[in-house]
Amino acid sequence: MIERNHKYPPVAKQCELLSISRSSYYRKPKGESAENLAIMAEIDRQFLDTPFYGVQQMTWHLQGRGRAVNVKRIRRLMRLMGLTPIYQKPRTSIPAKGRKTYPYLLKGLKIDRSNQVWCSDITYIPLAKGFLFLVAVMDWYSRAVLAWRLSNTMDVQFCLDALEEALDRHGRPEIFNTDQGSQFTSWAWTHCLREAGVRVSMDGKGRYLDNIFIERLWRSLKYECVYLHAFSGGREAKAGIGDWIGFYNHQRPHKAHGGRTPELVYRESLPPSGPGLRPDLQAEGLAA
Repeated sequence: MIERNHKYPPVAKQCELLSISRSSYYRKPKGESAENLAIMAEIDRQFLDTPFYGVQQMTWHLQGRGRAVNVKRIRRLMRLMGLTPIYQKPRTSIPAKGRKTYPYLLKGLKIDRSNQVWCSDITYIPLAKGFLFLVAVMDWYSRAVLAWRLSNTMDVQFCLDALEEALDRHGRPEIFNTDQGSQFTSWAWTHCLREAGVRVSMDGKGRYLDNIFIERLWRSLKYECVYLHAFSGGREAKAGIGDWIGFYNHQRPHKAHGGRTPELVYRESLPPSGPGLRPDLQAEGLAA
């Protein structure tokens, strides 16, 4: 991803374009203790139920369950997990160069067909001796998962890999909605969307309900797959999550669609023509 031997652009510029700090690039990662991993798993479960819990509330919750933790420790672990509570925060800074944010375009919009709006998000996946991050690209109308990737870091590249696979396999949407996370405000991500002719939409700051459908996907995935299997490592997690996403797309009845599967709804509601259509791929399966 980053070529150290290239004189131009230098490593510093490559890191800037990919939204990776130089210190993160040169730093050798150090694993978390077994105790911290257990605390992170508890935080993850609780955050699904109470996404409005900030650091202080999460600290009190864990202390009430017998954990000897303090605010400083929980703040570091929640930051490591990429968790941000949904309450509104005052805007105290302007996004840095290359980190432009975009308005939320879905308010009042009637979404009634596949490839009209896609969305994406990242979630934390606990393992027996570590953790990974999962990104997924979802079709908003059908709730079908179009592509996904796992990574052991929060850099933008694994998000781009999922995005490029979705665009290659399923054409392009009219609008792509995400939160304001650093991966999705990076130049690399927004440039890829703009080059594909996609309108960029972003949630309001602290408003997870703006991207509610993919939040529901994470809840189903974790309670129906991740927490039940307690994956021992990355290879096992990839296989297990892949099996569940295949089941979710092709077999799991979806309440919002009267019991029909996301894959069926996605195929039935593709427009007959338009910028998002890939006729040569209509018969292919979705992400599995």
